[in-house]
Amino acid sequence: MNIVMTGGSRGIGAEALRHLTAQPGARILIGVRGPAPAGTTGLPLDLASLASVGSFADAVIAALGGSGIDALVLNAGGQRPTVAERSVDGHELTFAANHLGHFLLLQRLWPHLASGARVVITSSGTHDPEERTGVPPPRHANAYWLADPTLDPKLDASPITAGMRAYSASKLANLMTARVAALRAAADPRGISVVAYDPGLTPGTGLVRQQMWLVRALVWPLLPLMVPFSRMMNPLSASGRGLADLATTLRPPPGQVYAALRKSRMGWPEPSALARDDAACAALWADSLALCGLPPD
Repeated sequence: MNIVMTGGSRGIGAEALRHLTAQPGARILIGVRGPAPAGTTGLPLDLASLASVGSFADAVIAALGGSGIDALVLNAGGQRPTVAERSVDGHELTFAANHLGHFLLLQRLWPHLASGARVVITSSGTHDPEERTGVPPPRHANAYWLADPTLDPKLDASPITAGMRAYSASKLANLMTARVAALRAAADPRGISVVAYDPGLTPGTGLVRQQMWLVRALVWPLLPLMVPFSRMMNPLSASGRGLADLATTLRPPPGQVYAALRKSRMGWPEPSALARDDAACAALWADSLALCGLPPD
């Protein structure tokens, strides 16, 4: 079983790897910026650089030697305190790393998926205003405004609010990408399944490692105490196991793309109204192709 993964060095991904590396015959190729986790083959990857994503894809294809990918797990993600930072390609850094890097990787590796392959993209319940997560929800899915927030006429005046909304918008983009990919998979004879996974708020991850000191040092360490009392929160063990199950044994029910973990149980709720907007999903896909320097399809 060939598994290609991002975001496996810490948090939910590292917990999922405990289960994935135990799969008989599993060969795991993982994008890294440091040492590779035990039981995996690490290949250099910086998701905020389109050139690095391309090089990683080339390295994966070469390492596979003609065999197909059985599971493509696009799990890496992060938050930043503002929208001031830019990627090497000039795009807002949260959107670049969380969405554009994974979008390009999906395009590059799609032809190399094996029959019956699974694609899992980690999203978040923060994409949906109805979830009331406390994170400012997305106002839109305009890829050009998300890539350059200075173009957004409704950009939040508060840099912190803008930074958090950039995160929820990038997770919406992950989900919308999964919806379009699932439609394409339905017409693909290989029997590919595509899922966007919301692991819930999971303490113990590196999600806030680039946030301000107050969040990193005071708020985040206290969250584990709230897990038993919160509908939206899950322990790290459950969130990681959910990701591993979606990559190996658990397939979505017919017509479903969005999986959400609540109280350590997997469910298949409807995503937000914007995520279900087919025209908005198609526009995001087309604009993301352009931002990645790919031709329209």
